[in-house]
Parts: sequence; structure tokens; C-alpha cells
Amino acid sequence: MASLILFFSIAAAAHAEVYTWIDSRGIAHFSDYPPGEIPHSQVQLQEPVTVPMAENLRQGRRISGIREEVNELLSSSERPEPGKSRQDRADAKLKKTCAGYRRKLDHIQSRLRAGYSNDRGNMLRRQRRTLSQKLSRECILG
Repeated sequence: MASLILFFSIAAAAHAEVYTWIDSRGIAHFSDYPPGEIPHSQVQLQEPVTVPMAENLRQGRRISGIREEVNELLSSSERPEPGKSRQDRADAKLKKTCAGYRRKLDHIQSRLRAGYSNDRGNMLRRQRRTLSQKLSRECILG
């Protein structure tokens, strides 16, 4: 019985209708029920597009890798080292980037431990949060 109630509530939410109208003062309104005698129209909603975060990150890394390869080919006159594959070069570059993030995080953390004013501390915590997110996305989740 409970599963039937759950099913119908989900089905009702999936087929919810949205109505819009403009009142006498010129204010636009949106609602899930029609306004009665007031002229209104029904809004057609599209299904949201969802992409799993892991797939989104994977595509972003793939595109970034392609962009970096093209930039290397266009900007450098030197040839890649023989015996090193693109993947090896990409892995080395990622390792260097991750080490840089960790070094910067350690530096910010030491500055936070040393004492600070409120504004300075807020800025340092914001920098730490941004770097931690980059480290997580690029080095840990990757």
C-alpha cells in the first residue's frame, strides 16, 4: 500500500503543470494551479539534463589534455623526448601540478597558524578552500 502511494506521488510530481499569468498590476505569476477566471497560459517545461559528475570530470580532463597537446605542438619547437609517451608526459605534468597545489596549501596553512586579522584570515581560508577543491578534483578524484 505504501509503495502505491509513493508511486503515485512521484508520478504526480513528474507530471506537474505550471501556469503563468499577469495580474492587474502587471506582475507576472507562476503557479502549479490555474488562477481561475484570470487569462493564463500553461508553461511547457523540459526535462533537466543530468550528467554524472565523474563523467563530467573525465570529459573535462580529456578536453584539457587535447588542448594542452595542441598548445605544445603549436608553441614548442622542441620535439618530445623519445621513449616517453603522451600519457607519461601527462602523468608527469599532473604530478607536478598536484605537488604545487600541496605546496601552496602548506604555505597557506602555515600563514593561518601564524596569526592573522579577520579579513586576512577570510582571504586565506578562501584560498585554501579553492586550492583544496582543485587538488581534490584533479589529483584525488582523477
